[in-house]
Amino acid sequence: MGFDQLPLQWLFTGADDALLSMVDGAPVEAVEQAHEYKILRNVLDGTSAAVAILDERLRYRYVNGAMARMSGVPTDAFHGRTMSEVLPDVHRSEDILRMILGDGRPRALSVTGTTRVSSPFRQRQWSAVYHRLEDGGRVLGLCGIAVEVSGLRQYMDDLERAHQRLALLDTAATRVGTTLRVEQTCAELAEFVVPSLADRASVWTLDTEEVDDLPPPAPGVLRLRVVASAGGPEVIGRVGLTAKAGYYFDVPRDSPTRSCLDTGRPWVGNLASDDVLLKMVRTPLNVEVFREVGIHSVVAVPLPTREHPVGVVYLCRVGDSAPFTDEDVVVAQELAARAAVAIDNARQYTLEHTMALELQRALMSEPGTPHPDVETASRYLPAGQRALVGGDWFDSMALPSGCTLQVMGDVMGHGFTAAVAMSQYRSLLRSIAASGAPVERILQEADHRLASIGIDRVATCLLALVDPRRGTCTFAGAGHPPPVLLHPDAPAELVHVPTGPPLGTDLGGYEALTLPLRPGTVLLMYTDGLIEDRRRDIDSSLRRLTHLHLDIDGPLESVVDALLARLVHGTTEDDVTLLATRLRPA
Repeated sequence: MGFDQLPLQWLFTGADDALLSMVDGAPVEAVEQAHEYKILRNVLDGTSAAVAILDERLRYRYVNGAMARMSGVPTDAFHGRTMSEVLPDVHRSEDILRMILGDGRPRALSVTGTTRVSSPFRQRQWSAVYHRLEDGGRVLGLCGIAVEVSGLRQYMDDLERAHQRLALLDTAATRVGTTLRVEQTCAELAEFVVPSLADRASVWTLDTEEVDDLPPPAPGVLRLRVVASAGGPEVIGRVGLTAKAGYYFDVPRDSPTRSCLDTGRPWVGNLASDDVLLKMVRTPLNVEVFREVGIHSVVAVPLPTREHPVGVVYLCRVGDSAPFTDEDVVVAQELAARAAVAIDNARQYTLEHTMALELQRALMSEPGTPHPDVETASRYLPAGQRALVGGDWFDSMALPSGCTLQVMGDVMGHGFTAAVAMSQYRSLLRSIAASGAPVERILQEADHRLASIGIDRVATCLLALVDPRRGTCTFAGAGHPPPVLLHPDAPAELVHVPTGPPLGTDLGGYEALTLPLRPGTVLLMYTDGLIEDRRRDIDSSLRRLTHLHLDIDGPLESVVDALLARLVHGTTEDDVTLLATRLRPA
């Protein structure tokens, strides 16, 4: 006899009473049915799936042994009671159960919560299927069968969290370290971890330079500078973890921050007591400030590099936020490690770039002084994405003849070799020009001498000999971009100077071109960094120079600034050097 043929009342009236009523004076068929029922009940009690019978009011009428073992509640304690009465911390949808009673369609649902039985899982979960029970067309209740899926659920949750961590780290790669600036990189890190990992964050870096208005730190004490903070209003100047950028703090040996920096391991203060916080913030007043702003948990994570940490990032949880988990700390360490590389690179770039600019200025030195009747203005803009010195140079020489020689040159390549070659080119041209030779002869002689001494880097060059008495300018070029004349009362003019080979090739063949130069007209000489643009061809870039509409009547320095504002936007791929010349009125 199958389960569907058994009198379902037996399950609702209790097993012992049903068996006694059938066996006592019953015919042989009833005794056999009772025996089959007893076998079925033993099967249900022995299965690992939880089985429950509920009446139409969703009260338990039967639960098997597995249900009792899962819940920690004896089977007889279920009888006549609802789930909320027996297991108040287990949750399921009562609405779905009533829908099954109404339409008779079986449905699966998820049941979650905690029971009286201890479990290795953070939260228990069961997958249950409910069927409607009927007897002769009359609805008796529901039969539910459930199996625990807590392990699978926890595995899926862990997998999802792992995916989220990877996605977070992938996103960080595009949002932290987008520039070669230390301050911006630290700000990107602080803003990224709020609110994904913390309610507040602060990034401090080790400060190795002396501050003019601060005494040096005591022996054995490290000085940190607050570079960036994020998350909520700052408590300026009161607590380091919430202070604004620019504040300095000295870290003694016995502080958690110092331990974090020395060991390279994070320091975790979850739901920290006042005594624990006092170790971090050093004074009772600062502990009070922490409590005022609601900070209850703090994690300090070092910013590691190969040699030593470059700083530390603090993460804070406030208010109703949960304390930090081990996973949070692991993710914070990974983010800090990636950010530290970007911060260290930015620091190294800043140092090298500063040194390179100083070297560039030292090699280039100041240009010579023109005659009083000639005014000049110059600019040098290094390429923004590297720390290598370039080969650009310019010069202005007052010659005994009363003329002023303006020089613009560009050695091929970058780096220290190009800078040294640039210095040699510049010195040689100065010595040749002092002889008073014509501009084409200056280039010819320089080309021959440079080739003979074996300089392995060629250079382009443009010479402009300004003669105030005659009101003329004589040009000669060695593969250099053409100059531009900015007229006060006419469109700008591109000067087509006869182009000879670059200097250092020993090919010669330079020619001169003389044009009138009136007072008020601005002669613009430049290197190719001003006109090179991947978005435009060189001819289009040169035409842009002739279409400039600038007020050139004011100070020459202002004219140069206005010109750069029109032509240079952001960083450039190559160095930009400008030399502007104008005859003073008689």
